[in-house]
Amino acid sequence: MLTRFAPSPTGYLHIGNVRTALICYLYAKKAGGKFMLRIDDTDKARSKEEYVDGIKFDLNWLGIKYDITMRQSERFDRYNEVIEQLKANGRLYPCFETSEELDFKRKIQLGRGMPPVYDRSALKLSDAEKQKLISEGKPVHYRFLLEDKQIEWNDEIRGKISLSPATMSDPILVRGNGEFTYMLPSTVDDVDFNVTHVLRGEDHISNTAIQIQIFYAMGAAIPNFAHNSLIKTKEGKVSKREGKGSVAELRELGVQPMVLNSFLAKLGSSDPIELKDNLEQLVTEFDIKKFGTAPTLYSNEDIFRINTKALHEIGFNDIKNKLPAGLTAEFWLKIRANVEKLEDAALWWKICNEEINHNLNEDDKEFLKRTAEYFPAGEITPETWNNWINAIKTAIPERKGKQLFMPLRIALTGLEHGPELKDMLGLIGREKILQRLSD
Repeated sequence: MLTRFAPSPTGYLHIGNVRTALICYLYAKKAGGKFMLRIDDTDKARSKEEYVDGIKFDLNWLGIKYDITMRQSERFDRYNEVIEQLKANGRLYPCFETSEELDFKRKIQLGRGMPPVYDRSALKLSDAEKQKLISEGKPVHYRFLLEDKQIEWNDEIRGKISLSPATMSDPILVRGNGEFTYMLPSTVDDVDFNVTHVLRGEDHISNTAIQIQIFYAMGAAIPNFAHNSLIKTKEGKVSKREGKGSVAELRELGVQPMVLNSFLAKLGSSDPIELKDNLEQLVTEFDIKKFGTAPTLYSNEDIFRINTKALHEIGFNDIKNKLPAGLTAEFWLKIRANVEKLEDAALWWKICNEEINHNLNEDDKEFLKRTAEYFPAGEITPETWNNWINAIKTAIPERKGKQLFMPLRIALTGLEHGPELKDMLGLIGREKILQRLSD
């Protein structure tokens, strides 16, 4: 068996794309099959090599290995061969309407309460009329003639689906500029590479109905289909063109590969989302039947919550290229249990190793100088903070609550909020602590 992930290199992968890739990969590996990466780069104007490289880099970073890869831009001769076959069989016919003319027709149909479906007026043209339009330089596009019979299939997620061609326009397979639309190359590739299972988003359901008829017109077997619910952030739809929710963005924020894999493999399913150690565990647990049809909302904060657990366990060598220059393995081991996001590590490093600025009044400055007198002698331990605070409360009882803690925090960290001071003392060190209190 063979599944395929077919991104268009017109932008970087967002997590909706990756979820589809991961589901296809897990499905194939669970069944002992193969997984193919197909680059849908027929759009010459918008496809870019930097996006092809980005797609491959993201999949490799996540550990999603493909067994086969191909590019549609290398198969134009094959697509043209099928185009001629469909013309000869009467399933592809020339049309001459401009986009403005088609828009006008749709508006009239909608105004009359009719579905905005192409009226097949081009089929009524005589050969002489067609030749006249071509000689006049009128752009010609080609539509696939849908058969008037119900289109049905058993979807592995959504159950039985039945659609009527009467609700659809004959799809354009070749544009006026000679470029192929998505429908034809995708179907031809599925046939030629013997793709047995097509798993993709529910926004492709109408495409599937049309492609089933193209499969039949080519005399080919129909693959199995599964259409999962789309995912979107609680703030809005994810978009690779806008860069929202891109894999690259999450990677730069310190999200670990297995965090993203663990999250996306279960998102929209009945399984709980839990951090896994490797893809093999996700393969073992994968079951396409567990995915539902309801729209799925998520937040990046959901991902970061899982990532926090991963950061608490990750070794220095696996994270050092994302940490500030100079941050040592010893320092990382001391702070990682208190890091929620990777940016926290940079904050801890800055507080402990760089000059800090603060604005304190004279009363607070005098108070801080006095607190230095009560800082416990000897090695700084987890008990140092409580011992120090108790000593201050006894010696300076008029200082309580915020009036006691806030000056200490600002003097030691330069911030009104931040990491726990009890965890900071050992990292800052006695010399810097006493210097900052007396500054």
